[in-house]
Amino acid sequence: MTTRRAIAAMLTTTFLTWMGQRTTAVALPLVALAESGSAWTTGLVGGAAGLPVLTSAWWARGLRQGLTTGRALAGVLAVQVVGLLVVPIGAALGTVGPVHLAAAGLITGCATAVSAPAQRALLADICDRLGSGISARMLAWQDFAQRSTMILAPPLAGWAVTVGGPFHLLWAEATGVGLGAAVLLTVSGSAAGAATDGGTAGAPKLRHVLASHPEVRRAVAMAGVGGLTWFAFTLGLAILGAQTGRPGLLISAGMTGYGAGSVLGALTAPVLVPRLPSLGTAAVGWIILGLAFVTLPAVTSSLASIACLAAVGGFAMPLGIGAANRLISVRTQGAERRAAFAAASLVHDGAVSLGLLAGGAVIGVAGAGPTLVVAGTVQVVAALLAGPWLIPVPTARDGSARQPLDREGVHA
Repeated sequence: MTTRRAIAAMLTTTFLTWMGQRTTAVALPLVALAESGSAWTTGLVGGAAGLPVLTSAWWARGLRQGLTTGRALAGVLAVQVVGLLVVPIGAALGTVGPVHLAAAGLITGCATAVSAPAQRALLADICDRLGSGISARMLAWQDFAQRSTMILAPPLAGWAVTVGGPFHLLWAEATGVGLGAAVLLTVSGSAAGAATDGGTAGAPKLRHVLASHPEVRRAVAMAGVGGLTWFAFTLGLAILGAQTGRPGLLISAGMTGYGAGSVLGALTAPVLVPRLPSLGTAAVGWIILGLAFVTLPAVTSSLASIACLAAVGGFAMPLGIGAANRLISVRTQGAERRAAFAAASLVHDGAVSLGLLAGGAVIGVAGAGPTLVVAGTVQVVAALLAGPWLIPVPTARDGSARQPLDREGVHA
């Protein structure tokens, strides 16, 4: 397979797997509630899936270094398919319960914890063959492939549930991931990436990689703060809507605006990200989202204003995430690159899980509006401190963090 076809296969896999995931997200809570009769069980899959992500820094250290080919990644996705089949098979047999939901979450969580960052690392490795600047662009297109499913999958899933009920949709994610695994079988690895593998003994620890690359560390830290405060947007708008007699309307407007803005931002990211300073762009993205959070409580009387503010924040996010991915793809290679992407995924996704876990209690004590304001302020302050403006970026041990980048993302 040619390099360009390999890139197309990687992007196709991202689209297929996320279409399945977002489609299933509509049906799974309905099936869990219908089969178990208990509302608390609907969150078991997501909760159980978060545990492997939070602990992946320990158990996945050596495993992620072996994921240097499409065939290896296809094997991980095959394991994910097994986990995804637990619930639909149980539903077909009429035996879905908490054990099935927790098992599905644990299996899929383990697979996702290693496959998601490994796919980004492999895509960057493949793009290295085409020259400088290509990795940043293709990682941005990969982000677009994921975000486009935010617009396409929910209405498709809603229509399918209305026509035929939720049960058959449970097979959608397993089908999508299975097709993605089949596509990945055609993708070869990167000689440069494989050459640096050394098994568990040669696998760098996540904290060591972040310590060696200060700019990457700062970008990851901003994403962690953003993930921790994300609950203020989702839970906050949902609770504000209920408190103002408009249950579901505020969060629907916010998520619709955010999704539309992020898709538009993802379309521009492949063009803009390689031309903008990476650390500054990442910081500005989080500042814009934080300011949107701060402003939202003042415009809750207007659904259009909520949607527009959320769209502005959503537009900035793909640029910031693309800039962080560019930093990782430029500053690291091989085993370090896979560890850096894993660290970014662990910090952000783990922070989102922790924030959602404690978010309800925080909003219950402080109120939804004040929580949004504080969460947005924290994001702005973190981005100002982590950006390149107030505190100079320290020199890494190998000096790479101080080397300027030209427009194409290579050391000048």
